[in-house]
Amino acid sequence: MDASDLHRTLTIRHIRVIAALAELKLVARVAEELNVTQPAVSKQIAELQRIVGAPIVTRDRNRLHLTPIGLRLAEHARQVLNQIDRAAFDIEAMASGVTGAVSVGIVASVAPTIMPDALALLKRSAPQTSVAIVEGHFNALFPQLESGMTDLLIARVWQAQDLPGIEQTALFSEPVAVVAGRDHPLAAAGPLDWAQAADQPWIFPQANSVARRAIDALFAEHGLATPTDIIASASLTLNLGIMRKMPALGLFPEGLANAHAARGDIVVLPLDTRGLLSEVRCFWRAGAQEANSALALLLRCLEQTAAPG
Repeated sequence: MDASDLHRTLTIRHIRVIAALAELKLVARVAEELNVTQPAVSKQIAELQRIVGAPIVTRDRNRLHLTPIGLRLAEHARQVLNQIDRAAFDIEAMASGVTGAVSVGIVASVAPTIMPDALALLKRSAPQTSVAIVEGHFNALFPQLESGMTDLLIARVWQAQDLPGIEQTALFSEPVAVVAGRDHPLAAAGPLDWAQAADQPWIFPQANSVARRAIDALFAEHGLATPTDIIASASLTLNLGIMRKMPALGLFPEGLANAHAARGDIVVLPLDTRGLLSEVRCFWRAGAQEANSALALLLRCLEQTAAPG
């Protein structure tokens, strides 16, 4: 395959078909998703294989499986479609001329994961908007949302439920990992169980937080009492410093845990947290989006930057 041929002959239809096929597997479902006929989808797949010059699918009865080349092509297709969506969003947001202010309450374990990209997109799209951010835990931040002191609350949730007068949406899901300093006795211990971990000092969220109740429930699922040798801290920066100085275990979002582990700051321990606090949600007062265009735009920025790709 010549790169120039790909540039000249690959179309947005090809890109949408291969991306949808990677997700849906069936030609019939791809056709329904893209609102085209099944023969049209089959034609696009055949054209793609001619353009690439190698098989991109294998067939198993009525189901199609992407070959390694097809999987890589689908990955690039998703990135292209995501960039097109973000370009459309950018242009629309800039043309809207949104101004105003929005205040955000957010839990510490989410802030470094989602806010930098979302704020960069917001300020690029609507530079005249003003944003104020305060960190805390859900139980402390929710009354501020209800009273109107803040416009938006972003938090990890445990046992999600409807809240009167509050709208909400899921942003993304990210597991929480158990971490330790490089010199912790369990860092090189091999297979671990929760009973071993329960005997260690821990860094936990505050006792009256949703996160702490979820952690208590996790230990109870393993038939264990929650450790009592603890330091209560929601600051990820402080927690890193503590783990460098003493043999304490902590909980970090998986992405941040892996990033710090790659730099040699911490070690990720092989303990299954069973989806503990993995879902991240936004909360806002009913009708607030319509009354505050800056809030509405920030919500869209959060959805854009939380999307995969």
